[in-house]
Amino acid sequence: MDSYELLKKDILKAVEQFHKIPKDEVIRVISHLDADGISAASLIVKLLNTEDRKYSLSIVQQIKPDTLANLAKEPYDFFIFTDLGSGALSTIEKEFAGKKVIILDHHDPEKKGVESKDISFVNPHKFGIDGGKEVAGAGMAYLFASAADKRMEEFAHVAIIGAMGDMQEKGSFERINKEILEKAIEKKKIKVIRGLRMFGAQTRPLYKILEYTTDPYIPGVSGSESGSIQFLQQVGINPKNGTGWKKVKDLTKEEMQKLVTGVILTRFNEENPEDVLGNVYLLEEENEGSPTRDAKEFATLLNACGRMDKASLGIGACLGDIKLKKKAIATMGHYRKEIVSSLRWYEANADSELIIQGDSYMIINAQDSIRPTIIGTLASILSKSNNFTKQFIMSLAQLADGTTKVSLRMQGIHKDIDLKDLMMKMTTGIEDCEAGGHANAAGALMPTDVEQKFIENAKLVLAKASMEEIV
Repeated sequence: MDSYELLKKDILKAVEQFHKIPKDEVIRVISHLDADGISAASLIVKLLNTEDRKYSLSIVQQIKPDTLANLAKEPYDFFIFTDLGSGALSTIEKEFAGKKVIILDHHDPEKKGVESKDISFVNPHKFGIDGGKEVAGAGMAYLFASAADKRMEEFAHVAIIGAMGDMQEKGSFERINKEILEKAIEKKKIKVIRGLRMFGAQTRPLYKILEYTTDPYIPGVSGSESGSIQFLQQVGINPKNGTGWKKVKDLTKEEMQKLVTGVILTRFNEENPEDVLGNVYLLEEENEGSPTRDAKEFATLLNACGRMDKASLGIGACLGDIKLKKKAIATMGHYRKEIVSSLRWYEANADSELIIQGDSYMIINAQDSIRPTIIGTLASILSKSNNFTKQFIMSLAQLADGTTKVSLRMQGIHKDIDLKDLMMKMTTGIEDCEAGGHANAAGALMPTDVEQKFIENAKLVLAKASMEEIV
């Protein structure tokens, strides 16, 4: 039996445990607040609604030991964790003794299995399948939900949104995500077209898409409004459409060809200048021009809801609630304002001691000036900026409970560097510090009073990682 068959068998065991839960019991659901976590929670919520089950839901940023201890004290006997839990298996075993727990996750686990018969731990890493690339938390929730109730196959597209949010689409999907995508296409929920791989192609004016694009980065155009307008004029495209601004949907076939050719020629010195074109995943039931039409934009919308403490709106959007979807779209506007505010703070403090510059890294200690839920987004944006010349960028922000959240990103993708591994090294020897994440995005949570010790560790680890790659 191969790894994938073993994973399916493990999922069916968890489904069997799920079906044993009495119908009159309330199931406690806990999920992560990013796009993947919200997508995963949406799928479990839909399953529970479909099966007429009672449940109580919480969306959290991280499950710290005290969070788990408090959850375990609640008057519930049945728990489902989605898109988290793998890094806290020992604590869950200890705190939830005597309770039935199902964990549906894709993160690298603390250990391969659990000793308790009351815990169903489902994770692709147990079978040598890379959960960082092949399947997201939402994908694991979908595999579980569709195995429990075949009607859940109608929501395969939600798992793809989660995978997009976790950046698992690299021009195409790997095996498990690919199978889920095929089901979404079969159910006429998603269609895949060849198009511009630029964020905002469904909603923004064309010149704004070019101005804000950092992946791919276009020299002289990315980050410049005047540069993007001038570029369009140079390739023979009028950026205006009457009194308004042209969008991608307004382009003729000839204009689209001019645009693509122009972008490729502008990037001819790069390794893959043609990667401006690729697969675009459109949600068939969403309106053209809506930020929920493109799966990548939908994932950003969910991220916005989670990071603005409005996760319930994201879940409503995933499940097709029109009113909640409108509110989620409005939340996206507030999210963008928060991001702009964080960028302005960074610019105003660029020369202060809060911004630590090393040869290969930059550490931003925002303290309590930026939302902890926004700090990772700030790091990601800066790492893709044409003004960012360092290999690593790390950001810190303080929570109200006396802890500090850390986010680590790097410029581009380096096959030999695993950011999660670097974060684990930085937190070695620091008490009450939790680290996790993936190869291309990692994070940690620690008591604020150990910030400085952690920063000193981080300087050494990042400098050494850069030297090792050069060698």
